[in-house]
Amino acid sequence: MAARTDRTTDPELRAALLLARRGQAYFSRKLNELGNDELDAPSLVPGWTRRHVVAHVGLNARALTRLTGWAATGVETPMYASREERDAEIAYGATQPARALRNLSAHAAVHLDVEWRDLAPDAWAAPVRTALGRTVPASETVWMRTREVWVHAVDLDNGASYRQFPPELVDALLADVTRMWHSRPGEGEVPVLEPTDRPVARDGDDGSVRVRGRAADLARWATGRGGERLLTTPDGSPVPAPPRWL
Repeated sequence: MAARTDRTTDPELRAALLLARRGQAYFSRKLNELGNDELDAPSLVPGWTRRHVVAHVGLNARALTRLTGWAATGVETPMYASREERDAEIAYGATQPARALRNLSAHAAVHLDVEWRDLAPDAWAAPVRTALGRTVPASETVWMRTREVWVHAVDLDNGASYRQFPPELVDALLADVTRMWHSRPGEGEVPVLEPTDRPVARDGDDGSVRVRGRAADLARWATGRGGERLLTTPDGSPVPAPPRWL
C-alpha cells in the first residue's frame, strides 16, 4: 500500500509543514531523554514544571486540531472555550502520571499531523480564529505549532538551544517577534534587532534602542528566554528586558 502524503502541493506550505514536524521530533527527543522523575523539576517557564510544559504542548496540538477541523468542515470550533479553561486544562494535565503525559504529547501530535495531511488544498485558506482572537487562514496553524514545539523544547531545560534551531526558523521567529511588537504601539519602545551573523538592512536612526548579537541569541532574548549577556547595544548600555511577545 502506498504511503499517504499531504494533499496540499503548495511548496511553501509543504516546507512549513516539514519545519513543524522537525520541531515535533526535536521536542519529543528532548522529552524522551528525561526520566519520569525528572518531569517534576522546574522548566524555564516561570511557575511551570516540565510537566506543565509537556501538558501544554500536548493540549496545544489538540487545540490546533480543532482549528484544522473547523477549516475542513466549516463548523466553528474554537481552540479553547476560554482562557480560564485553557489554564485549568494545563494545570490538571500536569498532575497526570508520567506515562499519561507522554501519551498525550505523542498521540495529540500524531492526530494533528494526520488532520494536516488530509486537509483539502483549498481548505488551508479557510478563516479560523486563534486563542488571541485573530482571524487567520488555517495555514497559520502550521506556524503556531512550529514556534510552540521548538521554543518549548528549550523550556524543558534539557540541553535544547536556540543555536540548534534551523536558520529559517530563527529568521521566522525574529520576524514574528518584531511583527507582534509593532502590533502593540502603546506598550513602549520597540527595540531594533541587529543580527551580527546575518545581512540586515539598517533603517534610519529613530532613537530606538538597538540590540546586537547572533540571530539565534537575539531570538532567544526576544522571545523572553534570557541570554542578555550574549548581546550588546551600540553605546554599551545594558540590554533591556524585551517587550512582551505573545
